[in-house]
Amino acid sequence: MKFLVPITTAFIAAGSLVNVSEAYAPVVICPGFGNDSIDYDTPLGQPSEVGLKSVLARRGFEPDNIYTVPLKRSDWVRVAGGLLDIPAFYTNNAKPTGRGYGWYIDRLKQSVDQAYEESGGEKVILMAHSAGGWLARAAMSDGVWSTDADGETVRTSDKIQCLVTLGAIHKVPEDESTCVTRGCLKYTDNEFPGAFLSEEGVKYVTVGGAAVVGDKRKDDEFLIESSESLKDADDLYAKRGEGSAARVAFTSYEAVAGKGDIIGDGVVPFEWTQLEGARNVELPGVVHSINEAGTTIATDRWYGSENVIDRWLPIVLEETGLSKGKGSSQQNGASNLSPFAGLQEWASNLMAKPEDESVASSRRGAIKDIVAVMALTVGSMVPSTDSVRVANAMYENAPV
Repeated sequence: MKFLVPITTAFIAAGSLVNVSEAYAPVVICPGFGNDSIDYDTPLGQPSEVGLKSVLARRGFEPDNIYTVPLKRSDWVRVAGGLLDIPAFYTNNAKPTGRGYGWYIDRLKQSVDQAYEESGGEKVILMAHSAGGWLARAAMSDGVWSTDADGETVRTSDKIQCLVTLGAIHKVPEDESTCVTRGCLKYTDNEFPGAFLSEEGVKYVTVGGAAVVGDKRKDDEFLIESSESLKDADDLYAKRGEGSAARVAFTSYEAVAGKGDIIGDGVVPFEWTQLEGARNVELPGVVHSINEAGTTIATDRWYGSENVIDRWLPIVLEETGLSKGKGSSQQNGASNLSPFAGLQEWASNLMAKPEDESVASSRRGAIKDIVAVMALTVGSMVPSTDSVRVANAMYENAPV
């Protein structure tokens, strides 16, 4: 059964502090590592009403002007092309426009150009999930977007009004030699640090979850806020001998940051999601993706969920001037629950959340192919225990 939430302009304005007449702007969703475009439309085979695109449409964004960078899960195998960036890949000096990630940046820029043109010249809001966050920063680059037919420079600020990152990684591990991007993330952060284009009027909002403290032990003593989906995930982790969400988070955080006993969204440490000069938002209890890390278990507590989006979207609209100061009391997301959170939870509970093993298998298969190729090289450059840890984190959690 499909369930549509009948939300009028007045309902949204009163309930989630978003006025439909002010909220319109084209949006480009930038998928995370290992994700398919469909994950933001019908995630894990759930009804489209659950997807981020529908969640945004119910808040006044024109459905025809919500775009997703077109990706198939199998496209991510192309990251292994970075092996041919010689010697840059092998010296940790690869660039994001190289063979490993250049294809993603090209598609992102094409999607922005399309959204800009088809909306009649409206500046775009980028909503970048996970690896899509640092890749969006790389695409925005030094502020030069392109050159037009007359040879005139088109600025990034001519096309983009705001970058919103959701659970993105914005800095390299403490030991940068272990970064699985082989220098691409380092290059991006060094060349375009912080809210790099803010002086040109581009707004930056970074959103990070604080749900799980990583812990090596096989228990959930350090789980900040539990949920049915996390409990189900723990049961699965236990069957696979992995212990708990806290233990899986420890492995992922260690791969991303170089240390595992810190708090984050279960995949990316909170501190690593924040960007200097941006409007930084912390969301307690919010997890990284449409599924519990490394499983096919759906969650309604990720950044793009109906139950979560009103804790950060009003801040984006305030920053961009699309909502005239509304939501100003919602700084840092600590008390950002919508007044209609109860209704949202009720609606979410009416939606079936079947596990779709074929979707997960496709995702994990693509990531496994990448890991199989890269491990041959990475394993020769870092200690064997580190290469195994990094490979497992990439395969299970796809944080980058």
